[in-house]
Amino acid sequence: MPIADRPESWPVTSSEDIHRDGWVVALRADAVRVPGADGTGEGEPFRRLVVEHPGAAIVLAIDDDGQVLCLQQYRHPAQISFVELPAGLCDEPGEDPLEVAKRELREEVELAAAEWVHLASVWASPGISAEQHHLYLARGLSPASRGDFALHAEEAAMEVFRAPFDELHAAVLDGRIADSPIALALLLARAKGLA
Repeated sequence: MPIADRPESWPVTSSEDIHRDGWVVALRADAVRVPGADGTGEGEPFRRLVVEHPGAAIVLAIDDDGQVLCLQQYRHPAQISFVELPAGLCDEPGEDPLEVAKRELREEVELAAAEWVHLASVWASPGISAEQHHLYLARGLSPASRGDFALHAEEAAMEVFRAPFDELHAAVLDGRIADSPIALALLLARAKGLA
């Protein structure tokens, strides 16, 4: 049998919204039961918190000189200004993550790419969140207008810069860069021989 994740869904006996508003995430509490349990003893439902999240697309954009397009962006929950990659939420249900990646590259750093490679789709923290990250490598960069999109909040204060792939890779390995999407994208691109 091959080593692989497998789709599976355990019975939910009840679900309660703890927080839900007009923004993209919500928090709910599910009562989950082990499949086939009879409801006695070990078969009693147990509570699991779930952060509902639509997912995100992340772009490792590498120019013709081997420079990676990066952002320095403040993230309030961690109280750190992280080195990150252009990224954004899958705003609409069923939205193609590749189209999200293209949109975010254009809106955040005013670039388009001629070549796109899907690196991986991973779950950010499946013990509590339904957030999935779709990682892409983009090459053949060219200027593009962000149109009428306006940067706001943390995005308005972010710094855009380019850095050599090898320097970023080294910074991930020695712990100077700790944002998981950039770390994973750099490691995957190197492991797949794409950078």
